[in-house]
Amino acid sequence: MTELIKRLFIKNYQNTGDPAVRARYGAVAGAVGICTNLLLAAVKILMGALFGAISIVADGINNLTDSFSSVVTLVGFKISAQKADAEHPYGHGRMEYVSALIVSMVMVAVGVTLARESFPKILAPQALAVSWPVWLALVLSVLVKLWQGLFYRKMGKAIGSDALRANFRDSINDVISTAAVLVSLLITPLIGYNTDGLMGVAVALFIMYSGIVLMKETIRPLLGEGADEALAESIKNSVMRYEGVVGVHDLEVHNYGPGRMFASVHAEVPAEQNVLESHDLIDNIERELRQEMGIHLTIHMDPIVTNDPELDTLRAELSAILSTFDRVQYHDLRLVRGNTHTNVLFDLFVPYGYPLSDEELCDRVDDAIRAIHPTYFTVITVDKDMVRR
Repeated sequence: MTELIKRLFIKNYQNTGDPAVRARYGAVAGAVGICTNLLLAAVKILMGALFGAISIVADGINNLTDSFSSVVTLVGFKISAQKADAEHPYGHGRMEYVSALIVSMVMVAVGVTLARESFPKILAPQALAVSWPVWLALVLSVLVKLWQGLFYRKMGKAIGSDALRANFRDSINDVISTAAVLVSLLITPLIGYNTDGLMGVAVALFIMYSGIVLMKETIRPLLGEGADEALAESIKNSVMRYEGVVGVHDLEVHNYGPGRMFASVHAEVPAEQNVLESHDLIDNIERELRQEMGIHLTIHMDPIVTNDPELDTLRAELSAILSTFDRVQYHDLRLVRGNTHTNVLFDLFVPYGYPLSDEELCDRVDDAIRAIHPTYFTVITVDKDMVRR
């Protein structure tokens, strides 16, 4: 069914790298979500009102909220597809995250309202008579929501959309909440107590929990999170495959929405190599990786001395020293020689949450180097990990 919908309503649906095609995916997914959620909401609210089942009404209002979510998702995709302009030179891609944040806030608000309406039913339960139309509506709801969730997952996977993946999780959550209502209807006659109010509160709490989780997930990229580890390794390996690059470090990736990534990295090149040749190499890497990976990459060229025996010896000694410090690495090692002493300049790569303070770590590394070379004075700069691990 999903493939048929893509063929019918998305022109050139295979070309998911095209922003216009991607926006069309979002529009079609949003339209399908609006139609299915409105249908389910109408049926459940009607059945719940007719038979006085607050948990069914709560589940129906949850579907109504999902309809609003689909509208916001649709609008978010439309805005995010707009081209960059003078006010937004990085594009509008983060609008997908903003739309998901709006949806999550509405979910929490609806959950609070439903909990307030359901709680009195716990204290004063009422008799509940449920006929086969209610059972049929709930079972069909589970099946429709399950299909809807799988539809969102396939569409989201096709274009790498966090917004549609969030809708997938929300749909599966709805399957669970509707199943809870079915359980309530089953056990009520067995225990002689109407659990409708309890299930109404449970569904409301579940909606609030889902909203809070989604809120946290959408706030992270808006605040600016580190690059995905797999992506970071892919960028580093891609740069390192070029002859003339001897090392990379200080990678930073900034996400401005799907398909809108900007990155910077330091590439080490032999200092003995002609500077024009190195600069030409860097330009080629930037251009080719932009074409291959779709990332706007800026590379800073770091000249590294590769034919200094004293420096080679110090590299081996420093590597041995840092092997005693978990996950600490170095780069940009340089020597500035003087008549009475030699300055040793390098950067230390230290992960967040490291047990030693930056000052204590630098002092220990300095002591270890001075124990071998008393005339070496260290000048150490500490770098932090910009990759999400």
